[in-house]
This record gives sequence, C-alpha cells and structure tokens, in this order.
Amino acid sequence: MLFNTPQYIFLFLPIVALLYYCLPKRMRHIWLLIASYYFYMQWNPLYAALLFFCTFLTYLCGRIIENLKNDESEWCKYTEEGETGARKKEEKNQRKKKICLMVCIVMNLGVLGFFKYFQFGISVLNRILPYIHIHEISWNHDILLPVGISFYTLQALGYLIDVYRGDIYAEKNFLRYALFVSFFPQLVAGPIERSKNLLVQLCVPKPFRYENFRKGLLLVLYGLFVKMVIADRAAIIVNTVYGDSAAYPGFYIAVATVFFAIQIYCDFYGYSTIARGSALIMGICLMDNFNAPYYAKSVKEFWRRWHISLSGWFRDYLYIPLGGNRRGNFRKRGNLLAVFAVSGLWHGASLAFIFWGLLNGIYQVAEDILQEIKVRTQKYRERWIRLTGEEGRAPGEGFSMRFFRTVGTFVSVTFAWLFFRAGGLSNAKEILANLFGSNNWTVLFDGSLYQLGVARNYMNVLLGSILILFIVDYYKYHGTDVADAFFRQGWVFKTGCIMLLIFAILLYGCYGEMYDVQQFIYFQF
Repeated sequence: MLFNTPQYIFLFLPIVALLYYCLPKRMRHIWLLIASYYFYMQWNPLYAALLFFCTFLTYLCGRIIENLKNDESEWCKYTEEGETGARKKEEKNQRKKKICLMVCIVMNLGVLGFFKYFQFGISVLNRILPYIHIHEISWNHDILLPVGISFYTLQALGYLIDVYRGDIYAEKNFLRYALFVSFFPQLVAGPIERSKNLLVQLCVPKPFRYENFRKGLLLVLYGLFVKMVIADRAAIIVNTVYGDSAAYPGFYIAVATVFFAIQIYCDFYGYSTIARGSALIMGICLMDNFNAPYYAKSVKEFWRRWHISLSGWFRDYLYIPLGGNRRGNFRKRGNLLAVFAVSGLWHGASLAFIFWGLLNGIYQVAEDILQEIKVRTQKYRERWIRLTGEEGRAPGEGFSMRFFRTVGTFVSVTFAWLFFRAGGLSNAKEILANLFGSNNWTVLFDGSLYQLGVARNYMNVLLGSILILFIVDYYKYHGTDVADAFFRQGWVFKTGCIMLLIFAILLYGCYGEMYDVQQFIYFQF
C-alpha cells in the first residue's frame, strides 16, 4: 500500500486513526500492531514472517541481556565472596551479554545479507573465478527483496544495542515491542526511530488533540505535494535522459542530474513528511528526517541534514565503535571512509552505490584536510600579529562566500548522485562519457529541454513548485517550525495555501496529464 494512493489517504489512515481514539488506551497498541502488519502484508504476506522473526529474535535477546544485568546486580548485592567474586561474576555475565548481542546481530544481518546481497556476491565472485581457472557459479533465480527490510532491521538492532549499553530498558510487552519495529508510518522507508523516542511514546498513548490532528493533516498534504507534484514530475525528465544518455548527451545529462537531485530529495522527504503527519494524527511524534539539506555549506553539514536517522545510526553504532575521531586524524578519516562505504552498500547491492558512498566520504576527508590547513594558517597569522604588533582580525564569512559554499556543496553532492542513479559502474562510465563528450550548452536556451517528456506548461508548474519547496526549506534551515508559523497566519492565507496544495495535487499530480506513477525510491533499499 502506497502513501500516495486513495486507498491509504481516504480509507486506511482515517479508519486506523478513528478506531485508535475510540478504543481503550490499553488496547491501542494492539490495534496499531494489527494495522501495521496488514499494511505491510499488502506487498507480500509471506515476508511478514521475516518481520516477525527479526522482532522476536531482538525481543528475546533484549530480555536475556536485561536478565543478565539484573542477575549481576542482585548477585553483587547479596554475595559474600567480596570484590573478587563480584568482579568474576560481572566479567562472566559481560561475556554472555556480548555473545547474545553478537549472535543476534549476525543472524539479523545474515537474513538481510541473503535477500539483499546474495546475488550481488555471486556476480562479484563470478568475475573473480575465471582468473583462478574455476567455472562460474550458475545462479538463475531472482530473490525478491522484502520491502523495508533494511530499515526495520537497523531499527531493531539499534534497540538491542541500546539495551546492551544500558541506554534503554528491555521492553517486557512483546506486542508493544512488535509495534515499535513495525509501526506502519515509518516501517517501509523510515525514519529509523530510536527506542528512546518511539518505544517510550507507545507506552503512554496520548489523548486526541486538535493541534496534532491539524498539523498532521498539513504534513500529509505537503508530503503528497512534494512527492506527487515535484518528485514524480521530475522523474519523467530523469528517466527520459538516463534511459538513453547517448541521445541526450552533454547538458541534457547535467540538467537531468540536477532534476534527479531534486527528485530523490522530494521523493524521500515526501515519504518522511507523510509518515510524520500520519503518526502525529495519532499523537505520536516521529523525528524529522530531513532539514533543508541543499542549503548546507559543506558535505559534512549536508549529511547532518540528509536522512538524519540513518546518518545518526551509522555514527552511533558504527563510526564511534570503530574509534570515531578519538585516535588521530589518519584513523578518523579511515573510519569515515569505511562508514560511507558501508552506507553506500546499505543503499544498494552494486559497486556504483559503494563508489557513491566512498565519493561522499572523500568529499568529507578533503573538507577536513582543508579545515586543518585553515586552522593552521590562522594560528600563523595570529602569531605574526603578536610578533609585529599589527592589529587585525580574521575576516568574516560574507554572503558571497556563503553562497559559493552552498552552490559548491550542491554541485558536489549532485555529481555524486549521478553514480547513485546510474545503477552500475559501467552505466556510470557511459553516462560520464556522454556528459563530457558534448558541449551543447545552447539546449539550455533553445527550448530543447521541453522535449524531455514534460511540456512547457507542466515544466513551469514544476519549476514553480520547486521554488515553493526552497522557500519553505529556507525558513526551515534558519530554525523556523514552518507548520507552527503557518497556523499563526490569518485564515485567508491558510485557506489559500491549503487550496493551492490540494489543486496542485489533483491537477498536476495523480489526475494531471503526463502523470507517471512512481513508487517511492527508497522502497528498493
């Protein structure tokens, strides 16, 4: 079931929300659990078994780890063997907890690896085997990737690691924990919620509040606008050019890559916004997964604002355990590259995705080196001032420099998106050759861009919608809660904006000409 279908908007979500508030509080999590599994089983009922397996395994291991902690504390409290015995008992239980944690992680990642990377592993192995005179492995079966498996696996493992670290209690109610893993708004494509946020909210259902209801509806409406009017329309241009890059070389590819940067942002941001709105209608607050990333002034800042839940997950559960930035610059930069390589692999089983991840890591390593040079230069400057007695101050960063850094970051990130969209390194090489093999800059002005599947009037609507997006993101980037600011305006302004969104969705979204239904991009990850 897709968020951008009448089935979800007019049937599923209203029925779920209405019954949620009609039921007694002690029954609400059970109702949401039933609704979430029904929602997930609309794709493939059999894969609900994988979701249940991941849920049950992490729940069981969490309870075991918690019991070992309690056993350790109780034993230390009443033991008569002194500090030595207590220390031995603590070390023994620590080993058991670590074994339990590792077994659970290996089993969950093993399931994820089989469905997501088995065929990729076979293809890589078949490239190597001829060099050592071994026949290739014959594999002609397709493995269907379960929807959302990459997201709910990381969410469940994040909970288990938090229990192991003592950051959160082990949930005793299995049904409530199962809802935490399978909560339908964020089940398929995130955000990857932390147990300290979502699980705690599920324990104490909130009463109906009109403020949450209206803000949730606004978020759903804006998410549909961003997805259906911008992302799906931009997808037509992207698919036209990337589907035949030889016929659309040079600046056609450059323009299509920019539109893909807009498409993937609006596609994923639209999903996350609809998810936040759907949850907020029931009084549950999900984290904001995007915070105006294309206004970032560095790639490092971009990744603090893009897919925030995934970036935070890799930071807390991979980058920091690897040593983070605590063991010198060389180790820090190596950890950074390793994390981004894993992030690329998480996005897809392809060398192109790994290269995309490494490229973003290289950007950040380069920025880190330049920042180190800048700091050293500033120290030499201050030392020179002290020696010569000259007065001076470090020049501030003016508008032109901020603008240059923002544009440079956007260009760097957008270039990396080319490898993400290409779908393979061989395709990426061909697209790059076509990109730099033609200097047809005149297509930007002769009307040729209107021949890429989107007519002039619809292209103008698309550009106007992108302008609205960037205006909203501008205020968001500067710390404004746009939804709250919107509701503080007069009723004429609010009514006009809501009607504009509705008409845009109906006329230029699902019911407009040239509309091409697009599944959410991150469903495949």
